Amino acid sequence: MSGLGVDLVHVPDFAAQLALPGSRFVEGVFTPGERADAAARPDPTRSLAARYAAKEAFLKAWSATRYGLPPALAAVNLTEVEVVTDAWRRPALRLHGALRDAAGPLQLQVSLSHDGPTAIAVVTVSG
Repeated sequence: MSGLGVDLVHVPDFAAQLALPGSRFVEGVFTPGERADAAARPDPTRSLAARYAAKEAFLKAWSATRYGLPPALAAVNLTEVEVVTDAWRRPALRLHGALRDAAGPLQLQVSLSHDGPTAIAVVTVSG
């Protein structure tokens, strides 16, 4: 079984959502590690937008592997999909909690990019 997912985020709209008064979006979607990694980047908002795209792209790719089957989870907590980076800032995905348990062992690949007002992520799932 394999799946492919892609997601595109318009960074200015994403930034506007983050700036809403009282918004807890960042805390509800990103792990402490993702927030710290983004804060260390030249443009944290673009970094978070690319990571958000990766989470959405993962859900699309994983869903593609389940074509014809009912959803494995009623809802997904996006903090259970974490974008991590190695010492050379290469991204990877790490699953946690109920999502990790429902997904089982998977091979995940992720590519992140941003240019101008957009951020994009592509995810492949196999296993």
